[in-house]
Amino acid sequence: MALASSATDILKLARQHETKIRFIAAGGLNTLFGLAAFPVLMWTLASMSMHYLIILTIAQILSISFSFITNKFLVFRTSGNYLAEFGKFITFHAAYFIANLVALPIMVELLGVPPIWGQFGFAAAVIVSSYFWHSRITFQRRGS
Repeated sequence: MALASSATDILKLARQHETKIRFIAAGGLNTLFGLAAFPVLMWTLASMSMHYLIILTIAQILSISFSFITNKFLVFRTSGNYLAEFGKFITFHAAYFIANLVALPIMVELLGVPPIWGQFGFAAAVIVSSYFWHSRITFQRRGS
């Protein structure tokens, strides 16, 4: 009987935190995509003598677009408001991107960190703070 009660409690807890669970799952997918985009582009575009900051910009545009789609449709499941939500989404990521443009050269040029490893480290701040921004600002349901 205790096992059935435990299973019921787990299901109840999962329903209570459904959005957070979807966010973690989508976040894993977004993180894999985002972390893979930069090195894949580095390995493919660096041979064309493209600077790592230009490659970072391309990777960010692709990753942010992918992340918006997964967050809107898989996590928060909002309808409509595409431009308003995308604007709020971009605001969050643009702020981090500007910080990234400052931090990555410091890590690479001053600290000697390889660009790919520096980018992996910087991604942690985005991962930790994005749920709070997107749940409270970007995809906030009206009347919430």
